Amino acid sequence: MGTTTNGGTRPTVVFVHGAWADAGGFDGEIRALHRQGYRTIGAANPLRHLRSDAAYIAELLRTIEGPIVLVGHSYGGAVITNAATGNDQVKALVYLNGWVPDEGESVKQLFEMNENPDLPPALRPHPITNPDGSEGVDFYIDQEAFLTAFAGDVDRETARVMAATQRPFAGAAFEAPSGPPAWKSIPSWYLLGTEDKAIPPATQRFMAERAKATIEEVPASHASMVSQPDAATKLILTAANATGAMRT
Repeated sequence: MGTTTNGGTRPTVVFVHGAWADAGGFDGEIRALHRQGYRTIGAANPLRHLRSDAAYIAELLRTIEGPIVLVGHSYGGAVITNAATGNDQVKALVYLNGWVPDEGESVKQLFEMNENPDLPPALRPHPITNPDGSEGVDFYIDQEAFLTAFAGDVDRETARVMAATQRPFAGAAFEAPSGPPAWKSIPSWYLLGTEDKAIPPATQRFMAERAKATIEEVPASHASMVSQPDAATKLILTAANATGAMRT
């Protein structure tokens, strides 16, 4: 349940990480929000398939009482776009360099919108066997390439740890079409990283403008949640206040 201060209920802020990352990437934002009395949850995104990942997060959201601000980074943006649909507790969507698909659209389709010279050559496919016995593929980022393609403005020691601990992204998640998007009924905010080499800034702008999101630009790499936690936290707080989540 969200904590209550000054007669208003603070929303619970739920973070959903994307591919090649984990919830630890939101450390700076979580610490800052805790100092201001917010309850936070860093969800564990399975990174297996958009529909099942979104269903998993949607179930988590149903265990929370009170208003929710839902934050998604990268592929986590596609997940929150689907997970929040039909949930009237979610008062705001905040995208940090996030994918924002429309219905029937896959991350792969959005990925191919604009030229991306850095990330595709850095991807390393690993064949896997799924639990049902079918064959699949996981994608990792080459650890050296990770330092520029994903975390170009993160200090090198931290970026190397991120590269070593990256979680794989299933090809099935990359290609899965989105369901009805929550951004058509829930207000959204977008932190646009102008130095992003994983999602071209032009693609980010197209998605954010289509969703009618409030856009905040920041000179950040794809790992904006690590390199620019103050900007991300400020945007989250702006979203919470603008949507009236504090007064729910």
